[in-house]
This record gives sequence, C-alpha cells and structure tokens, in this order.
Amino acid sequence: MSQSGPRRVAVVAPSPVSLFNVAVPELILGKATVDGRPGYEVTVCAAEPGAVPTTGGLELRVARGLDAIDEADTVLVAGTGHRFEPEPATVEAVRRAAAEGKRVTSICSGAFVLAEAGLLDGHRATTYWELADELRSRYPSVDLAGDVLFVESGQIMTASGYAAGIDLCLHIVRGDHGAAVANDVARRALVAPVRPGGQTQFTHTPLPRERGTACADTRGWAMRRLDQPLTLTDLARHAGVSVRTLTRRFHAESGLSPLQWLLHQRVERARELLETSVMPMDQVARACGLGSADSLRKHILRRTGLPPSAYRAAFTRLSGVVVEPAPVLVDPPGDPAVQTRVAPAQPVRGDRMARV
Repeated sequence: MSQSGPRRVAVVAPSPVSLFNVAVPELILGKATVDGRPGYEVTVCAAEPGAVPTTGGLELRVARGLDAIDEADTVLVAGTGHRFEPEPATVEAVRRAAAEGKRVTSICSGAFVLAEAGLLDGHRATTYWELADELRSRYPSVDLAGDVLFVESGQIMTASGYAAGIDLCLHIVRGDHGAAVANDVARRALVAPVRPGGQTQFTHTPLPRERGTACADTRGWAMRRLDQPLTLTDLARHAGVSVRTLTRRFHAESGLSPLQWLLHQRVERARELLETSVMPMDQVARACGLGSADSLRKHILRRTGLPPSAYRAAFTRLSGVVVEPAPVLVDPPGDPAVQTRVAPAQPVRGDRMARV
C-alpha cells in the first residue's frame, strides 16, 4: 500500500525517444491520487539534458540528468520503438539503481538498456514484438516472452510497447496503492482498468513462408472444408500420396505438419468469424471445425489470451454493433499469468486418423 509522500519515478529518455513512451508514465502515474494527494512525482531525465531528439522528428526539452535516478524509488526506461544502442552512462545508472534495490522498469525497446545492464539475465522479460528476435539474439541469457503485454520479475518489470506501457503503469499503481486507486486512474484516463500481463500482443501470427506448391491444391481443398472433420488419410487421399509422403511434403513446404497447419487455419477462421459476425459461439466452433464452444474457447484463449466473447468485444469489425463480453474473472496481483507466456495452440496428437 502507499507510503508517506508521493513515490518518485525517474523516466529515462534515450535518444531518439518515443514521445508516447515518455508521456505514458505522467498520464497514468501522474493521475494517481491517494487521500487527495499525488501518489507519484514523475521526473523525465536523460544522459545529456537539453534537447533530446524524438522518433517523430520533434525535440523534447529535458531539464534533468541521470542524477534524477538517485532521488527516485522507481526507474522507468522509455523506448524508441526501434533498435538502438544503449548509452553507457544510462546503462550504468540503471545497473546501480537495481543494485540499490530500486524498482527498474522499461517500455518497448527500453528493455535493451536493462538487458545491457545485465538485469534481465536469467529473468523473464518482454519487449515490443518486432524487436523480440533482435533482443533474443543479442542477449541469449534473457528468458524472453516475446508475445505478452508485460512481465514482472521481482523488482524488474518490462512492457512490450506503446499501449502496453499503460497496462504496466496501472499494474504499478495497483501494487503500490490498491485496486481502487488504479481503477480511478483508469476511469480518468479512459482506458481499460485491467489487461493481464500474460495477455498476448494481438500481433498477426502468419504461418512460415510456403516453400513449394506440391501440396497447394490439397491446402486449398482443405481450406474450403474447414467446417468438416478431416484426417491425415483424407488429406493424403486428395493429394494422391501416402500419409508418410504427404507429411514429409507438407512440412517441407509449410514448416508444419498437416494437422498443425489445419489447426492454425481453423483458429484463424474462428478469429475472423468472431470479428466479423454475431454468430453464437457453438456455431462459430462448428463453422471452423473446432467442434464445440468449449474447444473454441480453449484454442482462442491459448492463441490470444482472451476468451472468445472478450476477443469479439475487443476486435469486432461490425460498425454500429455493441458487443458485450461475458464477465471475465481477473486474477489477483501476483498471478503467474503476469510472468507466464501464453502457450500457442497445440495440435491434436494421436494416431494418423486423429481429427482436428
């Protein structure tokens, strides 16, 4: 709960910095009030005070240097939205802050500063999805969860990027001052009060690039029959080859087994139907070949981190239609979902006649 006086937060602006990343802490933490008094005092600082370039071409005037970190309880390293080389002075200041027991956080590519400082070694962390491969390559000792909103690992917190910084800041408020204060901030900022850290970033999840056309006709045939039960034998019979040959060719061309590919297509069709229709859940499940509403829920939850009703409410493309999601239970702070990657949908395993 709250301490006496506002908690002090130093927001570090790398060069060039994302203005959105810098603004989020002030917009969220700066709106928190406890017993009528400010809950946080937010100060923006930089390795070189003065005019700091931004990714939008503007200049941000920053009055404080990294000495602001010495006065802070929490350090938040903003990001640039793209790959950048962390400034040695910033890296050292962040490393020292962590050694002193201060909470150290990042938004977007700010995670590169934390990783360079060694703070993420052996820890779970995240960054913006477009930068995940780069961070994983440069810092292989980081346990990177590349598709979640934010991760809390002790005193270290990392957010994926952009709006996920809002979720991280609300999580901080909730942990420091309680849910009532956090919900009040969310209402004033006109944002959702809770999005669990383990929720995925809702990025497009394409299949690997196809590397051949031998199975193209069979893939098209299967796509037109997603509402029907299909087996490996069905696919092999259409392709005019043995199951073994089909599996080998399919994997060579798509990078997936036939059943993995088919399950991916069924889930993607389900997402499309949830976004573009008001069909009941059991009808959506049957139309994409997932069988039942329970099966639909399982696979959509695994792929997106949301149950189907909440996914539909968030991503409907129907203009003028208000979709109310079913109530979703929110786990209390400290739930492992905050630190756990959302697992991808798993293919059905079993004999060759397994239906998906």
